[in-house]
Amino acid sequence: GFALGCQAYTFNRFSAFEAIEKTAQAGGKIIEFYPGQKLSLAQPDLKLHHDASAEIIAAVKAQLVKFGVRAVNYGVVAGKDEAEWRQIFEFAKKLDLYAITTEDVPHLDIIEKLVKEFDLCVAYHEHARQPNNPKYQVWDPKYVASLVKDRDHRIGACADTGHWATSGLKPLDGIKILKGRIISVHLKDRPVIGKPMPDVVYGTGVSDIKGILRELKRQKFQGNISLEYEANWDNSVPDVAQCVGFVRGWGVCQ
Repeated sequence: GFALGCQAYTFNRFSAFEAIEKTAQAGGKIIEFYPGQKLSLAQPDLKLHHDASAEIIAAVKAQLVKFGVRAVNYGVVAGKDEAEWRQIFEFAKKLDLYAITTEDVPHLDIIEKLVKEFDLCVAYHEHARQPNNPKYQVWDPKYVASLVKDRDHRIGACADTGHWATSGLKPLDGIKILKGRIISVHLKDRPVIGKPMPDVVYGTGVSDIKGILRELKRQKFQGNISLEYEANWDNSVPDVAQCVGFVRGWGVCQ
């Protein structure tokens, strides 16, 4: 019952067109784009970005149709001002996206206004804790929960279980803290908690992927799960396919 696919950053050594194809090869049905990825092998000087022309957007849509993949999110992205944030929302609307992924806290008031205008979701993502930068707070699910709790219901969290693990947090705890406000998930399994380690295939690490899926189901999660697989960069499709298979197998057994 989950919308499952890839964050295109999984294939950041390839083009956006290749990322779409590889997502399909791995069995994924959705994709989350990120700003600045090379568009295609045929047009290596062009990039997928929120300043993309109508021609680029049309080409991306055609590639999505070709491989039966739906684009759902765009990020992690930030805007320098309201004008750029409007451009981001317009880009997302043109691609028929579900959500924008960001860590841009200072522009939250602007973001909320545009969420209401465009009827799009915004998900606050977290990278790992930065011990030397106490101003960086979105690594903490409790902070994100406090950030969004009084905001429009379409503003919530992008739960990145890998970065939580790096920060020393148990990913399942983060999912529970953000109950009802999770827009999307960057689902990762890690071999240890508390260290920046490469991702591993679901079920072979310590992140309790089964428990996370069970909790998302219990919460009636309606967003998407993006595999952002940060390992084996040049040949990750087999690993990603195993992760997709793990989730599908879990679903069959419920």
